[in-house]
Amino acid sequence: MRNIFIITIGSILVGFAYNFLLIPHEILSSGLSGIAIMLGLVTPLNTGLLNFLLNLPLLIIGVMKLGKRFIGYTILSVLVLSVSLYVIPVYQVTHEPLLASLFGGVITGIGIGIIFKASGSSGGFDIIAMLLNKKRDFPLGAMISAMNAIVVIISGFVFSWDAALYTLVTIYATGKVIDTIHTNHIKLTVMIITGKGDEVKEKLLANLYRGVTIMDGEGAYTGEGRKVLITVITRYQLSEVKEMITEVDPKAFVNITETKEVIGMFHRG
Repeated sequence: MRNIFIITIGSILVGFAYNFLLIPHEILSSGLSGIAIMLGLVTPLNTGLLNFLLNLPLLIIGVMKLGKRFIGYTILSVLVLSVSLYVIPVYQVTHEPLLASLFGGVITGIGIGIIFKASGSSGGFDIIAMLLNKKRDFPLGAMISAMNAIVVIISGFVFSWDAALYTLVTIYATGKVIDTIHTNHIKLTVMIITGKGDEVKEKLLANLYRGVTIMDGEGAYTGEGRKVLITVITRYQLSEVKEMITEVDPKAFVNITETKEVIGMFHRG
């Protein structure tokens, strides 16, 4: 319920940023939401409806290809954002487009960042990048940036190059805020030292699509036996993994480090 509440609040926050700051100045956001904003400006269709329709095929594919919990939270985020865009009126808070693009990007980043912290995503390009990344080992962030560059170029041709540059400011601000709120590492190594090794292992294997390596350890001061569990996860799984460890052993010692590269069998689903 806590994650559902956080994702709902984050999605509503993004909806306010779009309708109060970005859309009145014809500034696009990143991802499919940016394309939905553009189509909403040039057609009579509502942006919320377009956002849902654009994400629907990806959500259906994601249910089959990605983790059920992750895609479930993502579906919730897309639905709440789409309804928010439909219900919240479009209102121009500021007449200065640079302020609108900057603060629109910051507020969008806060909303998406807390959605990530709750083990979800806002859909769109995140799902596309993750699906492509399962087939080829391309950097996730680089793929999302490349797809967002397409949004910027389209904005320049459809509206104006001033609008494209404002869109670029928004995307940059959004990315920086997300990285501040949520870990921006693609892969993380988690080392767990616990007296309940078997229980933690079973919990991780039952709920996490990852392999786990177990080693025997010993406390240098107490001499007591401990189990050392090591696994490599994606950034989207961090919040979920911490919750599972705390649920089984609140006293476990957990070390989370950035992983630059993984060689061997690492499924990125």
